[in-house]
Amino acid sequence: MVIAGCGAVSWKRPLLPQEAPVATVTALPNHVRDSFRCEPRPDPVPDARDSSDVAGSRRALVAMVIAATGPTRTGRAASRAFATSAGHSARMRSSLTPLGPPVSRDRIITNFPKWYTPHACLQLKEHFHGQVSATCQHRNTGTVGLRLSKVVVVGDLYVGKTSLIHRFCKNVFDRDYKATIGVDFEIERFEITGIPYSLQIWDTAGQEKFKCIASAYYRGAQVIITAFDLTDVQTLEHTRQWLEDALRENEPGSCFVFLVGTKKDLLSGAACEQAEVEAVRLANEMKAEYWSVSAKTGENVKAFFSRVAALAFEQSVLQDLEKRNSTRLQVGDGDLIRMEGSPPETQESTTSSSLGCC
Repeated sequence: MVIAGCGAVSWKRPLLPQEAPVATVTALPNHVRDSFRCEPRPDPVPDARDSSDVAGSRRALVAMVIAATGPTRTGRAASRAFATSAGHSARMRSSLTPLGPPVSRDRIITNFPKWYTPHACLQLKEHFHGQVSATCQHRNTGTVGLRLSKVVVVGDLYVGKTSLIHRFCKNVFDRDYKATIGVDFEIERFEITGIPYSLQIWDTAGQEKFKCIASAYYRGAQVIITAFDLTDVQTLEHTRQWLEDALRENEPGSCFVFLVGTKKDLLSGAACEQAEVEAVRLANEMKAEYWSVSAKTGENVKAFFSRVAALAFEQSVLQDLEKRNSTRLQVGDGDLIRMEGSPPETQESTTSSSLGCC
């Protein structure tokens, strides 16, 4: 076949019906054929907690819609729905577990720790403050559980400050003592009346050449611990200067002060009592609480730091309550709003004339 003006075009004869290829259908096994069936998948079983969360969200949404668009008659229904959703959210918040590893048993404080001697203690009471107990019972302590209370340990070289901290934080006693260079710190977690609380314990150097460095870390301390060696009377006299340096960097009356005698295991009963008499006298002058401890045997170490944590925690809660009460807005208590600098009669006459028709 030839077309004018074009080149040769190849043409292929179409296949006849009897020559068309035949597709061979092979029967499939039943389990393979069933796998190709498109059947609807069953819905997953709803979780009880998910359904309750959705129900709480729906109730909150309904309450907001009714409050925004509904008449006054539906106000009570909206209030009930909102209260239900709020209670649901509160239950969810209360079921949350705190993050981090659990606190060890010896860091759980339920009762107010006792003093070492009543002749030199900061507080003689045996229970937490009433407001603190009520606040902890209702879990309304604000941000107290999220903050770190700073504890500073000061004193002469070789009195055992580092050994005291390591005995409490790590439960170890190292005979090969190495002097602290500059500063170091440890963080200890407590649970006081069900509320998490943490102490940041700063170990400062006792050498004179590091005093200018360590003094910069005294600021913001809530507790100041002045340590001395019970076997060395001179270290007891030096605690006056150490305390004065630490208090200089903080506001007056903002810190708890403790006077701690270390190395109690090196003294006999009579010698220890004689040394404690002088220490108690000085503690009263310094307005400090006195303790005798031994980092080597661990005597009174846990009890002492539990006392420190309890006093600091109670003060933190009371300060938080006072701050919240001072910043709380009082709405609806006053009957009139008076302008500053004008007498009451002028404002009352002005108000009455402005409301009149002429």
